[in-house]
Amino acid sequence: MKVLTVVSHPRQDSLTFKVADCFVQGLAEAGHEYEILDLHGIGFDPVLKGVDEPDWSAAEQTFSPEVEREIRRMREHDALAFIFPIWWWHLPAMLKGYIDRVWNNGFAYGANQLHHQHALWIGLSGVSEEQMKKRNYGEMITHLLNVGIADYCGISSSKVELLYETLDSNPEHYEMLLNQAHQLGVNYAKEQRH
Repeated sequence: MKVLTVVSHPRQDSLTFKVADCFVQGLAEAGHEYEILDLHGIGFDPVLKGVDEPDWSAAEQTFSPEVEREIRRMREHDALAFIFPIWWWHLPAMLKGYIDRVWNNGFAYGANQLHHQHALWIGLSGVSEEQMKKRNYGEMITHLLNVGIADYCGISSSKVELLYETLDSNPEHYEMLLNQAHQLGVNYAKEQRH
């Protein structure tokens, strides 16, 4: 499979990017091809403007050149992965804006849905698993991504994996997180479901 791996973090020296590197190494070991899409690196504009607002009356819609380019990129891949920090119990604004603009009516939902059968969402959480469970944050995030976004757009196999306590700078803990990311790449799409 060709896996589009979308990374959302402003710093390339971040743990988010280290996780992405380990994940794609695992993908390659499992025989998958991949492309890393660094949203900040390409200068993606997450702000939805009028030209990209869904036109519910049009059977087909042409979007801005930036969005059309990203739609073409998505069409070139068989599967999707997203790697991002969890900020305010949600996606970072950059990644949310990417979905708002690119996963548009007539392409991702509506008259057409995405052709991708697999999506993996790897969220980096600064808090512990217990803290995420305290107010059902993990459950809410998982439902939002698997059902509210992926299933709505026709992706039949979507999974959320959370890496916890990412603010813990203990080298052994970091190594464990990076190993988890690597294994997620190695096992990509093997037992994925929502």
